[in-house]
Amino acid sequence: MGKKILITQPRPEGDKSPYFDLARKYSVQLDFQPFIRLEPIPAKEFRKQKIDIASHSAVILTSRNAIDHFFRMCEEMRISVSQDTKYFCITEAVALYLQKFILYRKRKVFYGADGSNKSLFDVINKHKGAEKFLYVCSENQQDSEITGWLKAHNCDFSLAFMYRTASNDVRELLTKNEYDVICFFTPSGVKSLLDNMPGYSQNGTLIGAFGSNTSKAVEDAGLTLAIKAPQPQMPSMAAALDQYLASESKK
Repeated sequence: MGKKILITQPRPEGDKSPYFDLARKYSVQLDFQPFIRLEPIPAKEFRKQKIDIASHSAVILTSRNAIDHFFRMCEEMRISVSQDTKYFCITEAVALYLQKFILYRKRKVFYGADGSNKSLFDVINKHKGAEKFLYVCSENQQDSEITGWLKAHNCDFSLAFMYRTASNDVRELLTKNEYDVICFFTPSGVKSLLDNMPGYSQNGTLIGAFGSNTSKAVEDAGLTLAIKAPQPQMPSMAAALDQYLASESKK
C-alpha cells in the first residue's frame, strides 16, 4: 500500500505505540510533527483577567497542559492551593497526572467515566450547587461546549486563560511531502494548517479528526472529513486509522 500518514502530534516516546503497530501491520509510513506549541501566559499578564484563584473551590481540567499551567501560575503568584480544592478532570489519565503536584488521596479528584464532555458534566452536576469552579484553558481554545453547559446550568465559574497555542512552521514538511492522510487532534492544529498553507486544497488527501471540536474545525475550514474519532469501537485515532487501513487493504 505504501501510504503516507501525517500525525500532527509529537512522536510517541519509546517503541510501544498503537501507531507503530499500524505502520508494521499495513506497511505505511507514519510521520509525526506537532502543528502547534503551547506558550505560557505570564502571571503579570494573567493578573489583568482579575481572577482570584484562591476564591475558587473547584478546578476543571481537560488536559495535562492545563494542570501544568494551573500549578505554574499558582507558584508564580505565590498562591498556595487549599487542601480542600476539588479537581474535575476529563479523563482518569488526566486525573492521575495530578499526582505530580498534590497528594492524590487526600484531595478530592473526580473524572468522567469515558472521557467525553457529557461524562464530565455528569460528575460536575452532582457538585455544582456548592462549588465555585475555575475552568483552566488556553486563551484561543477553550471548549465552548463546556462553557455553554456551565452557563446553562447556572454554575458559578470563571474562565482562566493560563496558556495559549501558537502555530508551528510546517510549510517545508507539507510542500515536500504528499500525504494520503493527515490527522488532527485540536482545532488549533487545523488553524495551523491554514496559517501555514492559506487556501490549502486537499487534492485527495484524507483528513482525520479526533474530538467533536476538531471535527467541527475541519468542516468550518471547508475541508472534507474522512476519518472521525472517537466513535463506538474506535476510541482513539489509532483505532480509527486501523479500521480505515483495513478497509483500504481489502480493495
